[in-house]
Amino acid sequence: MTRLLAVMFAVMCAAQVAAETLPAGLDPQNTIYLDTKYGRVVIKLYNDIAPLHAERLKLLAREHFYDNVPFHRVIDGFMAQTGDGQYGNGTGGSNHADLKAEFSNVPFKRGTVGMARSSNPNSANSQFFIMFDDGSFLNGKYTVVGEVVGGMEFIDKIKRGEPPADPDRIVHMQVAADVKH
Repeated sequence: MTRLLAVMFAVMCAAQVAAETLPAGLDPQNTIYLDTKYGRVVIKLYNDIAPLHAERLKLLAREHFYDNVPFHRVIDGFMAQTGDGQYGNGTGGSNHADLKAEFSNVPFKRGTVGMARSSNPNSANSQFFIMFDDGSFLNGKYTVVGEVVGGMEFIDKIKRGEPPADPDRIVHMQVAADVKH
């Protein structure tokens, strides 16, 4: 009986921990945890709208590509850009091929996560940005890959600059389904 109660208690605690870390209604396979020195940012990926880009972010997170990567371009009232795990300055990508654009009608607003690219619409690779404010001028021109659903206050604290002096960095980025409790 004692063993049964101990197992039931452990299961209940594990369920509570899982419920506390992942906001209700989110699919752990399509949720990213982006940890900053300020706190955890929770990103819901739009795998139904931008499946190739969502898969790329998950792949690179699983490869630990984003760990310790700087926010190299942070413009107040616009966005915070990161994801250059090659050079850290906005000129690099990953060792994976560039992605074909997956433009949609989803608007760029505060908390939207978009894929950065060059002037070629089919050049997104690893870099992404998080909007501080609405950016309708980007609508239909950049791939929307997700949205911040928790921790936007931590993105708001990221040091500004192009590049910032002593830039803030992604401490760790992982797929929620991969988190061990």
